[in-house]
Amino acid sequence: MKVKAPKKKAGGGGAISSTARSLRRETGLWRGGKTLLKMNQQGGFDCPGCAWPEPSPDHRPRLEFCENGAKALAEEATRARATPELLDRSIDELRRLSDYELGHLGRLTQPMVKRADDDRYRAIEWDDALALIGDTLRRLDSPDQAVFYTSGRTSNEAAFLYQLFGRLYGTNNFPDCSNMCHESSGVGLSQVIGVGKGTVSLEDFDHADAIFVIGQNPGTNHPRMLTTLREAARRGCTIVSINPLREPGLVKFSHPQKVRDLVGGGTALAREFLQVRVGGDLALLQAMVKEVLEAEEARPGEILDHAFIREQTTGFDELAAAIGATDWGLLLDESGISRDAIRRAAEIYIGADRVIVCWAMGITQHKHSVATIQEVANLLLLRGNMGRQGAGACPVRGHSNVQGDRTVGIDHRPKDAFLDALGAAVGFEPPRQHGVDSVGAIDAMLDGSARVFVSMGGNFYSASPDTDAVGRALESLRLTVHVSTKLNRAHLYPGEASLILPCLGRSERDEQAGGPQFVTVEDSMSMVHASQGALPPASPHLRSEPAIVCGIARATLGEGGPIDWEAMAGDYAGVRSLIETVVPGFDGYEVRAQQPGGFQLPNGARDRDFTAVGGRAKFTVHEVPRLALPAGQLRLMTLRSHDQYNTTIYGLDDRYRGVYGGRRVIFVNPEEITALGLEPRQLVDLTSIADDGERVARGFTLLPYDLPRGAAGAYFPEDNVLVPRSSVADGSRTPTSKSIVIRISPAAPTE
Repeated sequence: MKVKAPKKKAGGGGAISSTARSLRRETGLWRGGKTLLKMNQQGGFDCPGCAWPEPSPDHRPRLEFCENGAKALAEEATRARATPELLDRSIDELRRLSDYELGHLGRLTQPMVKRADDDRYRAIEWDDALALIGDTLRRLDSPDQAVFYTSGRTSNEAAFLYQLFGRLYGTNNFPDCSNMCHESSGVGLSQVIGVGKGTVSLEDFDHADAIFVIGQNPGTNHPRMLTTLREAARRGCTIVSINPLREPGLVKFSHPQKVRDLVGGGTALAREFLQVRVGGDLALLQAMVKEVLEAEEARPGEILDHAFIREQTTGFDELAAAIGATDWGLLLDESGISRDAIRRAAEIYIGADRVIVCWAMGITQHKHSVATIQEVANLLLLRGNMGRQGAGACPVRGHSNVQGDRTVGIDHRPKDAFLDALGAAVGFEPPRQHGVDSVGAIDAMLDGSARVFVSMGGNFYSASPDTDAVGRALESLRLTVHVSTKLNRAHLYPGEASLILPCLGRSERDEQAGGPQFVTVEDSMSMVHASQGALPPASPHLRSEPAIVCGIARATLGEGGPIDWEAMAGDYAGVRSLIETVVPGFDGYEVRAQQPGGFQLPNGARDRDFTAVGGRAKFTVHEVPRLALPAGQLRLMTLRSHDQYNTTIYGLDDRYRGVYGGRRVIFVNPEEITALGLEPRQLVDLTSIADDGERVARGFTLLPYDLPRGAAGAYFPEDNVLVPRSSVADGSRTPTSKSIVIRISPAAPTE
């Protein structure tokens, strides 16, 4: 591993060379480059990476992809093949490979089974694999002994069929990746504005006067967002970054597709950087609210949007009283930000007519995440920055269709209105009892109340908290089933029997009995549009996710029920017709999805319609969490490196943070390293401290980094073993992956 100084800007020539290396290694430059021209384009396929929206077709560039989107395509379209012959080795042998090595074995080519009396996966015919699933599910004592997990890359069509099958089978056990990332956003916003989604469109960024980016690193996690921020900054919009890390992507951006940027050095983005204490965002936001209210006292009638507050909100007086009684010393101590810096940020907010606040998992994965998101809403509501052009809330989702999956019914706590509509459309009575979320699924496996786990994409083992416990949980089951494009670590913790079912990737052509098919996805801003692959499938044995779900349904429920599963698999128009009947906002689905740009789903808060919360948006009052820790303890954040997307590891470099050739590193303030009696580059062990015990991750290199005192950062999934599953956000049960209390010690000797 080599360590260099962190970069001072994102993009540039480094993005071009990194993209070229990935394509050359995985797809070949010609094949990969040609396919990229179809990514995020009308008639093409949606990027399998993040959920940042595309510009309208009239303003969409010919190259609408980023470095990490190109890497995602390279991973999916790789020429490497994980054939049964290549995988003919024991589970124990495969476990010795790193996540990077597992992923780079290549695309899965055939269904595989690990039987109870075997130590490895072997090829199996599709009919036999589906029969094994159906037979096992029918033999369970209760449908609630089965858990159906969903990844955010699953299309609307596959997700709807998946939940329909599960509810016809008799359960609401639908945990999904949203439980582990943006559940706090959905819960927090739903309670105060009546919708659990963002309230802005991409066009709003063209009209915002200020954009606050909180707990988010778009340079790595949503790189196309940098183009939007670049355009905003160039027209004079003020950008503020609130994050413990001073991420290069918010310092400066050199657009790799703009010659002037490459020659001239790029565009400065954030004007202010508030390196908040880990978990201190709620205190900081309350401090900004306090500044706004004090400015109103000094200039009555000039700061707040009194008409909006009076006519369309409730709870303002309670908020004002609570904030007025909150001590400035408490807010400064718990945020870790000086009064002057807070005042500058507040002045930017007050001086802007239209403000957008963006956030991601740096906000959503704390004990008090729901309260923090509602404090964002408080700030926006004070000046009417909700439901008008150029202003609003913008939770930036990760996976490309995690929001769409929830829209079409992937929810362990489904609303009665959805179940009523589903039951009426199909002709059955759906189960009403709430199911398990992701953390609840782990507990259910461990206590024996779950016996089968089916995963529609994703890497449940690596993405979940307390990975040692997750491994034990999966191995305790009667059957594990994984619908996947590549081998991942979840496959290596099989139940008594385990199946890997290889599926088409987003970039591949989908031919069914009814002809070529397209699927649809929903981005972070509620835009729904078609996605149609261009590449030939990696193997003739691959099946689409909708076809796999329909196959499982037929094998489990038999023929003659209310759904013609074969017809649904043969032509996805039938699935969309059913979605249109069940889910509000999908009128004319088949036609509108194929129109240039697709269509936007309704959003009451975007139109200042707060009927869902009693007709008025709600101000809320929250207690500031106390974050002090005993001497020798730090608060650890999980992070992505620049060479990964979620649990998919593209490479071993993080050039933005200056780490090359390694991932087991922990970033700590240099003064903190000295105070702990440790040395830079020392090999250390990490121990997390929680109510349910301690967990240890060994062999991390200690690196000094520009972080607040008391903070630390390390890459997941390597540090997910440290996340206690008992520590979840209040209200949303999202694991507190950005707030892990740890101590660092010199590495123990290895045998």
